[in-house]
Amino acid sequence: MNYFEYMKEYDHEQLVFCNEKSTGLKSIIAIHDTTLGPSCGGVRIWPYKNETEAAIDVLRLSRAMTYKSAAAGIPLGGGKAIIIADSRKDKNESLLRAFGKHVDTLGGRYITTEDVGMTPADLEFIAEETNHVVGLPTDSGGSGDTSEMTGFGVYLGMKAAAKSKWGNDNLNSKLIVFQGFGNVAYNTSLHLMKEHANLVASDINPIALQKAESIGVKTIGPNDIFETDMDIFSPCALGGILNDETIPKLKCSIIAGGANNQLLEAKHGHAIHKRGILYAPDYIINAGGIINASCEVGMAYNAERSKSITEKIYYSTLEVISISNEQSIPTSIAADQLAEKRINSVRAIRNI
Repeated sequence: MNYFEYMKEYDHEQLVFCNEKSTGLKSIIAIHDTTLGPSCGGVRIWPYKNETEAAIDVLRLSRAMTYKSAAAGIPLGGGKAIIIADSRKDKNESLLRAFGKHVDTLGGRYITTEDVGMTPADLEFIAEETNHVVGLPTDSGGSGDTSEMTGFGVYLGMKAAAKSKWGNDNLNSKLIVFQGFGNVAYNTSLHLMKEHANLVASDINPIALQKAESIGVKTIGPNDIFETDMDIFSPCALGGILNDETIPKLKCSIIAGGANNQLLEAKHGHAIHKRGILYAPDYIINAGGIINASCEVGMAYNAERSKSITEKIYYSTLEVISISNEQSIPTSIAADQLAEKRINSVRAIRNI
Protein backbone atom coordinates (compact mmCIF):
# COMPACT_ATOMS: atom_id res chain seq x y z
CA MET A 1 0.00 0.00 0.00
CA ASN A 2 1.20 3.50 -0.86
CA TYR A 3 0.35 5.38 2.32
CA PHE A 4 1.22 8.82 0.96
CA GLU A 5 -1.05 8.39 -2.07
CA TYR A 6 -3.92 7.30 0.19
CA MET A 7 -3.35 10.23 2.54
CA LYS A 8 -3.21 12.65 -0.38
CA GLU A 9 -6.47 11.32 -1.83
CA TYR A 10 -8.37 11.67 1.45
CA ASP A 11 -6.56 14.72 2.88
CA HIS A 12 -4.96 13.10 5.92
CA GLU A 13 -2.45 15.19 7.85
CA GLN A 14 -0.41 12.59 9.70
CA LEU A 15 0.12 8.84 10.12
CA VAL A 16 2.28 7.70 13.04
CA PHE A 17 3.65 4.18 13.51
CA CYS A 18 4.50 3.34 17.13
CA ASN A 19 6.65 0.42 18.23
CA GLU A 20 8.01 -0.63 21.60
CA LYS A 21 9.82 -3.95 21.79
CA SER A 22 9.75 -4.30 25.59
CA THR A 23 5.94 -4.20 25.79
CA GLY A 24 5.09 -5.63 22.39
CA LEU A 25 3.33 -2.43 21.39
CA LYS A 26 2.47 -2.14 17.70
CA SER A 27 0.24 0.85 17.20
CA ILE A 28 -0.78 3.31 14.49
CA ILE A 29 -2.19 6.78 15.09
CA ALA A 30 -3.93 8.63 12.25
CA ILE A 31 -4.73 12.36 12.27
CA HIS A 32 -7.07 13.28 9.47
CA ASP A 33 -7.97 16.95 9.95
CA THR A 34 -7.47 19.55 12.69
CA THR A 35 -9.36 22.47 11.14
CA LEU A 36 -12.03 22.48 13.83
CA GLY A 37 -9.72 21.64 16.72
CA PRO A 38 -7.37 18.92 17.98
CA SER A 39 -8.08 15.50 16.52
CA CYS A 40 -9.96 13.15 18.80
CA GLY A 41 -11.02 9.54 18.49
CA GLY A 42 -10.80 6.25 20.31
CA VAL A 43 -8.00 3.72 20.40
CA ARG A 44 -9.13 0.35 19.10
CA ILE A 45 -7.42 -2.88 20.18
CA TRP A 46 -7.87 -5.50 17.49
CA PRO A 47 -5.86 -8.50 16.19
CA TYR A 48 -5.44 -7.26 12.63
CA LYS A 49 -4.00 -9.75 10.14
CA ASN A 50 -1.24 -7.36 9.07
CA GLU A 51 -0.14 -3.73 9.25
CA THR A 52 -1.75 -2.82 5.91
CA GLU A 53 -5.18 -3.93 7.13
CA ALA A 54 -4.61 -1.98 10.35
CA ALA A 55 -3.42 1.15 8.55
CA ILE A 56 -6.37 1.20 6.15
CA ASP A 57 -8.77 0.81 9.07
CA VAL A 58 -7.26 3.60 11.16
CA LEU A 59 -7.09 5.94 8.17
CA ARG A 60 -10.75 5.34 7.32
CA LEU A 61 -11.83 5.66 10.94
CA SER A 62 -9.92 8.92 11.48
CA ARG A 63 -11.58 10.50 8.44
CA ALA A 64 -14.98 9.40 9.73
CA MET A 65 -14.19 11.11 13.04
CA THR A 66 -13.56 14.41 11.23
CA TYR A 67 -16.96 14.23 9.60
CA LYS A 68 -18.63 13.00 12.79
CA SER A 69 -17.35 15.91 14.90
CA ALA A 70 -18.08 18.44 12.16
CA ALA A 71 -21.67 17.27 11.70
CA ALA A 72 -22.18 17.21 15.48
CA GLY A 73 -21.01 20.83 15.75
CA ILE A 74 -18.24 20.20 18.28
CA PRO A 75 -14.78 21.84 18.23
CA LEU A 76 -12.73 18.73 17.45
CA GLY A 77 -10.98 17.31 14.43
CA GLY A 78 -10.70 13.70 13.37
CA GLY A 79 -8.21 11.18 14.69
CA LYS A 80 -8.06 7.51 15.56
CA ALA A 81 -5.60 4.96 16.87
CA ILE A 82 -5.27 1.20 16.76
CA ILE A 83 -3.19 -1.26 18.74
CA ILE A 84 -2.54 -4.55 16.97
CA ALA A 85 -3.32 -7.03 19.74
CA ASP A 86 -6.02 -9.26 21.19
CA SER A 87 -7.66 -7.30 24.01
CA ARG A 88 -8.66 -10.51 25.76
CA LYS A 89 -5.09 -11.83 25.98
CA ASP A 90 -2.60 -9.04 25.34
CA LYS A 91 -4.02 -5.95 27.05
CA ASN A 92 -2.12 -4.91 30.18
CA GLU A 93 -0.82 -1.86 32.01
CA SER A 94 2.59 -1.76 30.33
CA LEU A 95 1.08 -1.96 26.83
CA LEU A 96 -1.38 0.85 27.53
CA ARG A 97 1.17 3.08 29.22
CA ALA A 98 3.53 2.58 26.29
CA PHE A 99 0.76 3.72 23.97
CA GLY A 100 0.13 6.73 26.22
CA LYS A 101 3.78 7.79 25.90
CA HIS A 102 3.46 7.85 22.12
CA VAL A 103 0.23 9.87 22.31
CA ASP A 104 2.02 12.39 24.50
CA THR A 105 4.76 12.95 21.90
CA LEU A 106 2.11 14.45 19.60
CA GLY A 107 1.67 17.38 21.97
CA GLY A 108 -2.11 17.45 21.97
CA ARG A 109 -2.67 17.10 18.22
CA TYR A 110 -4.39 13.82 19.02
CA ILE A 111 -6.64 13.18 22.04
CA THR A 112 -7.43 9.54 22.68
CA THR A 113 -10.42 7.85 24.26
CA GLU A 114 -12.23 4.50 24.44
CA ASP A 115 -13.07 2.27 21.48
CA VAL A 116 -13.39 -1.44 20.69
CA GLY A 117 -11.41 -3.56 23.16
CA MET A 118 -11.06 -0.72 25.67
CA THR A 119 -12.81 0.40 28.86
CA PRO A 120 -12.76 3.67 30.83
CA ALA A 121 -10.60 1.91 33.44
CA ASP A 122 -8.03 1.09 30.73
CA LEU A 123 -7.79 4.78 29.93
CA GLU A 124 -6.47 5.44 33.43
CA PHE A 125 -3.26 3.59 32.52
CA ILE A 126 -2.88 5.77 29.42
CA ALA A 127 -3.50 8.85 31.56
CA GLU A 128 -0.45 7.96 33.64
CA GLU A 129 1.65 8.94 30.62
CA THR A 130 -0.34 11.73 28.96
CA ASN A 131 -2.96 14.36 29.69
CA HIS A 132 -4.35 14.01 26.18
CA VAL A 133 -7.02 11.46 27.05
CA VAL A 134 -10.76 11.77 27.71
CA GLY A 135 -13.48 9.34 28.72
CA LEU A 136 -11.93 8.49 32.08
CA PRO A 137 -14.17 6.90 34.73
CA THR A 138 -16.63 9.24 36.39
CA ASP A 139 -15.04 8.68 39.80
CA SER A 140 -11.83 10.07 38.29
CA GLY A 141 -13.64 13.19 37.08
CA GLY A 142 -14.12 11.94 33.53
CA SER A 143 -17.14 11.43 31.31
CA GLY A 144 -17.15 7.65 31.76
CA ASP A 145 -18.48 5.01 29.40
CA THR A 146 -19.05 6.64 25.99
CA SER A 147 -21.32 3.82 24.87
CA GLU A 148 -24.18 5.13 27.00
CA MET A 149 -24.43 8.40 25.08
CA THR A 150 -23.61 6.67 21.78
CA GLY A 151 -26.53 4.32 22.33
CA PHE A 152 -28.79 7.26 23.16
CA GLY A 153 -27.81 8.98 19.92
CA VAL A 154 -28.40 5.85 17.83
CA TYR A 155 -31.85 5.56 19.39
CA LEU A 156 -32.62 9.18 18.49
CA GLY A 157 -31.37 8.59 14.95
CA MET A 158 -33.70 5.62 14.61
CA LYS A 159 -36.63 7.75 15.73
CA ALA A 160 -35.79 10.52 13.27
CA ALA A 161 -35.49 7.99 10.44
CA ALA A 162 -38.82 6.45 11.47
CA LYS A 163 -40.48 9.87 11.38
CA SER A 164 -39.21 10.44 7.84
CA LYS A 165 -40.11 6.95 6.62
CA TRP A 166 -43.43 6.34 8.32
CA GLY A 167 -44.69 9.81 9.29
CA ASN A 168 -44.14 9.44 13.05
CA ASP A 169 -41.29 8.41 15.31
CA ASN A 170 -43.15 5.85 17.38
CA LEU A 171 -41.14 2.61 17.45
CA ASN A 172 -43.74 0.57 19.30
CA SER A 173 -43.91 -2.98 17.83
CA LYS A 174 -41.27 -2.23 15.18
CA LEU A 175 -38.92 -5.16 14.60
CA ILE A 176 -35.32 -4.01 15.07
CA VAL A 177 -32.44 -6.41 14.48
CA PHE A 178 -28.99 -5.69 15.89
CA GLN A 179 -25.92 -7.09 14.19
CA GLY A 180 -23.52 -7.17 17.10
CA PHE A 181 -24.63 -6.71 20.69
CA GLY A 182 -21.82 -4.88 22.42
CA ASN A 183 -22.17 -1.92 24.76
CA VAL A 184 -23.66 0.46 22.16
CA ALA A 185 -26.35 -1.98 21.05
CA TYR A 186 -27.10 -2.79 24.69
CA ASN A 187 -27.59 0.87 25.60
CA THR A 188 -29.64 1.51 22.47
CA SER A 189 -31.88 -1.43 23.33
CA LEU A 190 -32.61 -0.06 26.80
CA HIS A 191 -34.25 3.00 25.22
CA LEU A 192 -36.09 0.92 22.62
CA MET A 193 -37.52 -1.42 25.23
CA LYS A 194 -39.24 1.54 26.88
CA GLU A 195 -41.08 2.04 23.57
CA HIS A 196 -41.98 -1.67 23.41
CA ALA A 197 -40.08 -2.29 20.20
CA ASN A 198 -39.48 -5.93 19.21
CA LEU A 199 -35.74 -6.54 19.50
CA VAL A 200 -33.56 -9.27 18.02
CA ALA A 201 -29.77 -9.56 18.19
CA SER A 202 -27.02 -11.54 16.54
CA ASP A 203 -23.40 -11.76 17.65
CA ILE A 204 -20.46 -14.13 17.20
CA ASN A 205 -19.66 -13.74 20.90
CA PRO A 206 -21.70 -16.11 23.13
CA ILE A 207 -21.28 -13.76 26.10
CA ALA A 208 -22.90 -10.92 24.13
CA LEU A 209 -25.82 -13.17 23.25
CA GLN A 210 -26.26 -14.10 26.90
CA LYS A 211 -26.32 -10.40 27.76
CA ALA A 212 -29.00 -9.79 25.15
CA GLU A 213 -31.14 -12.66 26.38
CA SER A 214 -30.77 -11.50 30.00
CA ILE A 215 -32.73 -8.33 29.21
CA GLY A 216 -35.33 -10.02 27.02
CA VAL A 217 -33.80 -9.52 23.56
CA LYS A 218 -34.28 -12.52 21.27
CA THR A 219 -31.19 -13.92 19.54
CA ILE A 220 -30.52 -15.44 16.13
CA GLY A 221 -27.48 -16.79 14.31
CA PRO A 222 -25.22 -14.48 12.23
CA ASN A 223 -26.36 -16.08 8.97
CA ASP A 224 -30.04 -15.59 9.82
CA ILE A 225 -29.94 -11.77 9.71
CA PHE A 226 -30.29 -11.52 5.97
CA GLU A 227 -33.13 -14.03 5.94
CA THR A 228 -35.18 -11.98 8.41
CA ASP A 229 -37.90 -9.50 7.47
CA MET A 230 -37.47 -6.49 9.74
CA ASP A 231 -38.33 -2.82 10.04
CA ILE A 232 -34.89 -1.56 11.08
CA PHE A 233 -31.49 -3.16 10.56
CA SER A 234 -28.99 -1.91 13.13
CA PRO A 235 -25.31 -2.67 12.35
CA CYS A 236 -23.43 -2.42 15.65
CA ALA A 237 -20.31 -4.51 14.99
CA LEU A 238 -17.32 -3.63 12.83
CA GLY A 239 -17.49 -1.67 9.59
CA GLY A 240 -17.94 -2.58 5.92
CA ILE A 241 -21.09 -4.63 6.49
CA LEU A 242 -23.03 -2.76 3.78
CA ASN A 243 -21.48 -4.07 0.58
CA ASP A 244 -22.13 -5.74 -2.77
CA GLU A 245 -23.00 -9.03 -1.11
CA THR A 246 -25.23 -7.88 1.75
CA ILE A 247 -27.22 -4.94 0.33
CA PRO A 248 -29.26 -7.05 -2.13
CA LYS A 249 -30.19 -9.40 0.73
CA LEU A 250 -31.50 -6.75 3.15
CA LYS A 251 -35.18 -7.03 4.08
CA CYS A 252 -35.68 -3.76 5.94
CA SER A 253 -37.03 -0.24 5.53
CA ILE A 254 -34.39 1.57 7.57
CA ILE A 255 -30.71 1.05 8.37
CA ALA A 256 -29.62 2.77 11.60
CA GLY A 257 -26.79 1.47 13.75
CA GLY A 258 -23.82 2.30 15.89
CA ALA A 259 -20.99 0.73 13.85
CA ASN A 260 -18.46 3.02 12.19
CA ASN A 261 -17.82 2.96 8.43
CA GLN A 262 -20.81 0.75 7.68
CA LEU A 263 -20.51 1.39 3.93
CA LEU A 264 -17.64 -0.63 2.50
CA GLU A 265 -17.33 1.88 -0.33
CA ALA A 266 -19.03 5.17 -1.24
CA LYS A 267 -20.92 3.42 -4.07
CA HIS A 268 -22.83 1.39 -1.51
CA GLY A 269 -24.64 4.51 -0.29
CA HIS A 270 -26.01 4.82 -3.82
CA ALA A 271 -26.95 1.13 -3.88
CA ILE A 272 -28.99 1.49 -0.68
CA HIS A 273 -30.65 4.65 -2.00
CA LYS A 274 -31.67 2.88 -5.23
CA ARG A 275 -33.29 0.11 -3.20
CA GLY A 276 -35.48 2.65 -1.41
CA ILE A 277 -34.03 1.81 1.99
CA LEU A 278 -33.53 4.81 4.27
CA TYR A 279 -29.97 4.86 5.61
CA ALA A 280 -29.31 6.96 8.73
CA PRO A 281 -25.60 7.73 8.16
CA ASP A 282 -23.45 6.11 10.82
CA TYR A 283 -21.37 9.11 11.83
CA ILE A 284 -24.48 11.28 12.17
CA ILE A 285 -26.32 9.04 14.61
CA ASN A 286 -23.40 7.44 16.48
CA ALA A 287 -21.82 10.77 17.45
CA GLY A 288 -23.02 10.60 21.06
CA GLY A 289 -19.73 9.13 22.26
CA ILE A 290 -17.51 11.83 20.79
CA ILE A 291 -19.98 14.48 21.95
CA ASN A 292 -19.74 13.05 25.46
CA ALA A 293 -15.94 13.05 25.32
CA SER A 294 -15.83 16.59 23.92
CA CYS A 295 -17.59 17.84 27.03
CA GLU A 296 -14.47 16.81 28.96
CA VAL A 297 -11.93 18.62 26.75
CA GLY A 298 -10.64 21.75 28.44
CA MET A 299 -13.47 21.87 30.99
CA ALA A 300 -15.08 20.00 33.86
CA TYR A 301 -17.40 17.31 32.52
CA ASN A 302 -21.10 18.15 32.63
CA ALA A 303 -23.48 15.27 31.93
CA GLU A 304 -26.49 17.50 31.27
CA ARG A 305 -24.55 19.49 28.68
CA SER A 306 -23.51 16.27 26.97
CA LYS A 307 -27.08 14.99 26.84
CA SER A 308 -28.36 18.32 25.55
CA ILE A 309 -25.90 18.33 22.64
CA THR A 310 -26.54 14.64 21.88
CA GLU A 311 -30.28 15.29 21.63
CA LYS A 312 -29.53 17.39 18.54
CA ILE A 313 -28.73 14.16 16.68
CA TYR A 314 -32.47 13.76 16.12
CA TYR A 315 -32.62 17.06 14.25
CA SER A 316 -29.35 16.62 12.35
CA THR A 317 -30.62 13.24 11.11
CA LEU A 318 -33.81 14.91 9.87
CA GLU A 319 -31.72 17.62 8.20
CA VAL A 320 -29.60 15.05 6.35
CA ILE A 321 -32.70 13.21 5.16
CA SER A 322 -34.22 16.51 4.02
CA ILE A 323 -31.10 17.34 1.97
CA SER A 324 -31.24 13.85 0.49
CA ASN A 325 -34.87 14.24 -0.53
CA GLU A 326 -34.45 17.75 -1.92
CA GLN A 327 -31.44 16.86 -4.07
CA SER A 328 -32.39 13.24 -4.82
CA ILE A 329 -29.05 12.03 -3.49
CA PRO A 330 -28.11 9.26 -1.03
CA THR A 331 -28.20 10.23 2.63
CA SER A 332 -24.50 9.31 2.84
CA ILE A 333 -23.68 12.10 0.36
CA ALA A 334 -26.06 14.50 2.11
CA ALA A 335 -24.27 13.85 5.43
CA ASP A 336 -20.90 14.57 3.83
CA GLN A 337 -22.25 17.85 2.47
CA LEU A 338 -23.43 18.89 5.93
CA ALA A 339 -20.06 18.11 7.52
CA GLU A 340 -17.97 19.64 4.75
CA LYS A 341 -19.99 22.84 4.87
CA ARG A 342 -18.96 23.41 8.49
CA ILE A 343 -15.32 22.45 7.92
CA ASN A 344 -15.01 24.74 4.91
CA SER A 345 -16.67 27.66 6.69
CA VAL A 346 -14.22 27.43 9.60
CA ARG A 347 -11.30 26.95 7.21
CA ALA A 348 -12.33 30.13 5.37
CA ILE A 349 -12.44 32.11 8.61
CA ARG A 350 -8.97 30.92 9.59
CA ASN A 351 -7.59 31.91 6.20
CA ILE A 352 -8.75 35.51 6.54
